[in-house]
Amino acid sequence: MALKVEPILPHFGAECSGLDLTKPLSAEELKEVTDAMDKWGVTVWRNTGLTDEQHVEFSRNFGYLERVPKRPDGQKMRLPYRELFDASNLNLEGEITTDPAAVEYRKGDRLWHTDSAFLEKRTSYSLLLAHITPPPGVGGETWFADTRTAYDDLSQEMKDRIEGLVSINSLWWSRKKAGADVSEEEILERPLARHPIVHTHKGSGRKAIFIAAHTMDIEGMEGPEGRQLIEDLIAHITQDKYTFKVAWNPGDMVIWDNLCTMHRGAEYDYTAYKRDMRRTTVREGTEPHTMDTGDDPYTALFARSPKAVDINSARDAGR
Repeated sequence: MALKVEPILPHFGAECSGLDLTKPLSAEELKEVTDAMDKWGVTVWRNTGLTDEQHVEFSRNFGYLERVPKRPDGQKMRLPYRELFDASNLNLEGEITTDPAAVEYRKGDRLWHTDSAFLEKRTSYSLLLAHITPPPGVGGETWFADTRTAYDDLSQEMKDRIEGLVSINSLWWSRKKAGADVSEEEILERPLARHPIVHTHKGSGRKAIFIAAHTMDIEGMEGPEGRQLIEDLIAHITQDKYTFKVAWNPGDMVIWDNLCTMHRGAEYDYTAYKRDMRRTTVREGTEPHTMDTGDDPYTALFARSPKAVDINSARDAGR
C-alpha cells in the first residue's frame, strides 16, 4: 500500500498512514517517508504497533541515534536501549516520580524548543512513541511550530537583521527559564553550543529559523538586546497560524524535523496521570544504520548537571 498523506495545516504537518512501520521498509517506501518529512516537517503515525526494538530499528533508517548517558555496571535503566530517551514522568519502577530534580528538569519540556540544540552536533529527526498517555481532555498533547513558513513571513528588514547571526545555546538555560534554581554562572561554566539563527533546510531548500528555549544569547549583541530578539522571534514563530497540537493515544508516533520546527509539551497534572513517552534522536548528517560514532556527548553533558536538575543522581539514589 502506498503512503497516504493528509495535511494538518496548508504548509505544515501531516497525518500519515498506509505503511507498516513494524516491518522493514523498501528504499522506495523510505523515500516516501523522507519526502513527506521534507515537505511537511512533522508526520503523525497512529496506532503503529511498534515495540521498543522496532522503534529503534525503524529510526536507524534515518541516521545515527544518540544515546542516553551511560550507567555504571549493574545500575538499572527503565528502558531497554540506550537509544531510547525517556520523556516520561515515571521513575525506575514505572510509577509517577516525585523526585524534585526530575520534576524541575521536565518543566523545561513545556517551553518551545528544538531537541539537542544545546549540542554542537544538531539533531535532525526526533521520533516520539507513546506507550501510556493521560486520558482525553486533561492535557499532555504536544505542540509543533513551523519555522520555515514563519521565516518566509518575516519582513525583509528582519530577515536582513538576523542573517548571519549566531546563537548561544544551553540545556541548562531552558531549565532556568522554566523555573529551576540554576544560576547564569553555572550555565556559563558548562559547554555552550553555537548555531546560525537562519539556515537553509537541506531537504526542502527553504530557509528556516533555528532558535528556541535553549537559546540564551546572540553573539555580538548585548544581553538584553539579544534576549529580546530571541523572545520576539519565538513569539512570531509560535503564532496560531504556524502551530498545531497532537493529541496522543498509546501506539501513536510523531516524527519531526528539528531543523525546521519547534515543539513543546502541553500542560497536564504531572502528579496524577502517567505519561510514558519514548524518543529516538537522529544526529544530523549521519548515514542510515550507523551503529557508533566514537563519541558520547550526552554522557559528558549530564555528568555536569546542575544540582537542581541532576536527574542522574536522583536515579542513582533510587528515587
